[in-house]
Amino acid sequence: MTKTIEYTMQKIIDTKPWYRQFWPWLIVALPATVVVAAILTVRLALHSADDMVVDNYYKDGKAINQRLEQDQRATALGLVAELSFNFDSGLLNVSLSGDDMPQALRLQLMHPMEADNDREIVLQQQGQGSYRGDLGQRLQHRYLLRLLPEGASEDSAAEWRLNGEIDFNRGQGAVLIADQ
Repeated sequence: MTKTIEYTMQKIIDTKPWYRQFWPWLIVALPATVVVAAILTVRLALHSADDMVVDNYYKDGKAINQRLEQDQRATALGLVAELSFNFDSGLLNVSLSGDDMPQALRLQLMHPMEADNDREIVLQQQGQGSYRGDLGQRLQHRYLLRLLPEGASEDSAAEWRLNGEIDFNRGQGAVLIADQ
């Protein structure tokens, strides 16, 4: 019996302090991991804008009718545009057919998910129905395209617009037509 008491006393004396034990650190590490993950999630939510969310639904709803008029005007004029992107020279060529040939065009390249990647290119007339602009850098992935006469506003019902899309990973050309 004395040996048992002596053994127990020795075990109590040799016990490490709590901070040198494995189990307290495991118990503290699990909630600490959750706290760090929550902080990172809140930071990501606050600093990453969601470009898909629209702030003013009423204004966008009113603009739909004006945009439909732009499409109807482009259809009435018989407008069709063929775009070809030359990444080697950095040039964009547009061939526009139809009844309205403005002096300059504006091409909007809209990334479907990230507004930071949106671009706008002004195209100058080179000849009857032929336009050219500077593409700048090589683009990748899918973009929505909108072609407008230069000087036309997005909300102007008197002008026309042509729409289309392109995946730069698959091709270097697109055809734009009026949405119907």
